[in-house]
Amino acid sequence: MSFEAMKKNSKNSDALIEKLSAMDDSKKNSYKDDRFWRPQVDDAGTGTATIRFLPEAPGEDTPFVLYYSHGFQGPGGWYIENSRTTLGEKDPVSEMNTRLWNSGDQAKKDLVSQRYKRKKSYVSNILVIDDPANPENNGKVFLYRYGTKIYQKIQDAMKPEFSDEEAIVPFDFWKGANFKLKIRKVDGFWNYDKSEFEKPSAIFDDDDAIEKVWKQQYSLADFTAPTNFKSYDELKTRLDMVLA
Repeated sequence: MSFEAMKKNSKNSDALIEKLSAMDDSKKNSYKDDRFWRPQVDDAGTGTATIRFLPEAPGEDTPFVLYYSHGFQGPGGWYIENSRTTLGEKDPVSEMNTRLWNSGDQAKKDLVSQRYKRKKSYVSNILVIDDPANPENNGKVFLYRYGTKIYQKIQDAMKPEFSDEEAIVPFDFWKGANFKLKIRKVDGFWNYDKSEFEKPSAIFDDDDAIEKVWKQQYSLADFTAPTNFKSYDELKTRLDMVLA
C-alpha cells in the first residue's frame, strides 16, 4: 500500500474494526531484540510513557499481528515455544490441554488454566512520544509487544460502549491518538487498567514528517511466518522431554 493510499484509506476504519473483532473471537527468541521498546517501572512498580500506535508498514496490510505461545517449566526444563495454533494448525500442548480439560478432573483443569495455558501476544509498530525513564527513545520507531489488556483498550477506543463517546482509530496517522501507558504493580503483576488514549490528533502537521516515520517501521510478517515455528514433531519431542 502506498503512503497516499493509506492516507485515503484512513477515512474508513470498518475493515480494521472487523479484523480486531474477528481476532478477538478466535516467542520470539529470548535474546534482547533492540527493535523492541520496553516500558520501565520504578522500585514501587509504577511507570508511565506516551506512545503512538502506527498503521501498517510499507508493503503490509495490517498494523498488528497476533501469535500464540506457551511457556512453563517441567521436570525436564523449560518449554518456551511458539504455538502452531497461530497458523491454524494442531499443536501438541493445545492437544494435551484439551485432553486434560475434558478429563473432568478439576486438578487437571487447574493445570491447564494456571500452568499450560496458551498466551496471546500482539505486536505493533509504535512511535515513542515520551519515555521518562529513557528519554533517548523519544521520537524513535520501535516494535511493541503487548497483551490482552492493552489490546482491549484498543478495541474499546475503536468501538466505544456509549453513544456519547467518540470513536478513535488508534493506528491512524491523522485520526489516531497518543496512548498514555500507566503501569502499576497489583498482586505482583504489571497492571495497565489506568492506561488511556488522549484526544485524537494528527501525529504531525507535516505529511513529509509522517511519511518519514512510516518508512522507518518494521515488518510484522515474520511473527506469523511458518518459518518462525518449529514443526509439530519437534514441539512434541520437546514437550515430552520437559514433562519427562
